[in-house]
Amino acid sequence: MTFRRANDLDLAALRDLERDANLVALDHVFPPDRYPYPEDRVLARWAIVLADPTCTTLVLDSPSAPGLLDGLIAFDGSTIRHLAVRPSRWGQGLARALLSEAWSRIDGPVRLWCLVDNHRARALYERLGWVPTGVEQEAEFPPYPVEMEYVREPPVG
Repeated sequence: MTFRRANDLDLAALRDLERDANLVALDHVFPPDRYPYPEDRVLARWAIVLADPTCTTLVLDSPSAPGLLDGLIAFDGSTIRHLAVRPSRWGQGLARALLSEAWSRIDGPVRLWCLVDNHRARALYERLGWVPTGVEQEAEFPPYPVEMEYVREPPVG
């Protein structure tokens, strides 16, 4: 897999991939009939992420459709900020590859936040050695579900 750094031309594709993944993985948390996807807010957030010089956003272009992304990961020197994979690509090792790529570029412990009710993501993180810290916070979008923090320590030696 070849990842490339995202740029401003990817804003809509970043939002769309995150939306597509969330509508499948989190419809039990954010029922779309009650909580429509906040497209404008997410697009604005991606603009901030891409403009942040401390943050790297890597993407995988979809080979089947120009302009679509199959995966994304955004991270800084200590935190995975965003991770999403196109649902049609789930189970193919893409999330693992994205996390591994980010992990290889971060020196020291790495943290991330995950919705408590995102069981699929939590299972992946825990299989890969991420450990809950016990810290929780409210998510940024209604209905403001609980997020939990994970950490993964660097290998010893």
